[in-house]
Formats: sequence, C-alpha cells, structure tokens
Amino acid sequence: MKLVVGLGNPGRKYEATRHNVGFRTVDRLARRAGASVTREAYQGLMGECRLGSERVLLFKPMTFMNLSGQAVRAALDWYKEEPDQLLVVSDDFALPLARLRVRRQGSSGGHKGLASIAQHVGSDEFARIRVGIGQPPPRMDVVDFVLTSFSPAEEAELAPALDKAADAVECWATRGIEAAMNQFNAAPPPALDGGSE
Repeated sequence: MKLVVGLGNPGRKYEATRHNVGFRTVDRLARRAGASVTREAYQGLMGECRLGSERVLLFKPMTFMNLSGQAVRAALDWYKEEPDQLLVVSDDFALPLARLRVRRQGSSGGHKGLASIAQHVGSDEFARIRVGIGQPPPRMDVVDFVLTSFSPAEEAELAPALDKAADAVECWATRGIEAAMNQFNAAPPPALDGGSE
C-alpha cells in the first residue's frame, strides 16, 4: 500500500493559494479515480483508490502546513508503512511556474511542510513531487507570496501542470520512482542563439 500526501492549508481562505497546489493535485487524482478525500482521520482528510494493482491512500493533512509531519507520521504508524511507501506533493517557489520536479529524496529546500514531515518521519528519504509556483516579486516576502492566489493567466498555465503532477503520482504508484523521474523531469528547452540559461 502507498500513501500520497498533498500539502496545503485547510479552509476556504487558502483554497486557491500557491501553497495549496499539493491539495489540488490530490483532489485531481481523487476525481480521476472516482474517489473522495473526505474521511477525517490522523489529523487530516483521507481517501482511498486503486492505481493499477496498487492500493493507494490519498491524504491531506489539516494541521496547517508547518505541522504536516504530525499527521503524516500518524497515518504511517496506523498503516505500519515505511517512508519508502510515501510520496509528498508540494509547491516550490524555486521552480518556474508549472514546472515539475520529481525526486526520490532530498532536503526540504526551506519548505516548512517538507521539513516537518522529515522531522516527524525521521528521514528525508521519501519521494516528492514539487510543483513550480513561480518566484515572488522583488521585495515581497516568501511567506506572503505563497499565500497569494494565482492570476487567471497563471491558473491557465498551472492547470495542465496539476494534471501532469497527478500523472506523475500514478506513474510512481504503478511503475516506481525511477520511471516517474525519467518521464516527468523534462529538461528545460535549449536557449536560443547559443545563449545559456
């Protein structure tokens, strides 16, 4: 059994914010699989679906971002699963808008939700999909930026990326992390006129 965690903050106030792309990815995956993530459990909302032959739990911690690890630890303990069966979907302001990055493990990169999970799980060796939300404007604090909403133009660009993130979760669950990394970590397009990025 596998546990897919989407990170975000609970409540209507935060639904459309940049910090909630993890929640939105899990909701997309649930709709696609005919599941709902509504059962209250382990300080979060839980749902269940099948991806291929795999039983997959879909989970949205309701602890607020900085305490996500408490909920994830509780779910892992209840189902007696190890971090290698865990995948976390989060936002990342270091990535361009709508760019995906799939990783087998790694540091939190300053993301409080990922840091909380690593702390409570006792390891950073869990898979993660980071969804680019763009960089904050000059002189805008990162904490304020991640709690802003996307513009209509950004939403139009983000929508297919969230679908791809859901595809990447399916790939991880059915074919493994290497396949997901190979398929979804697309290289950026080459620079024009011989320049470099």
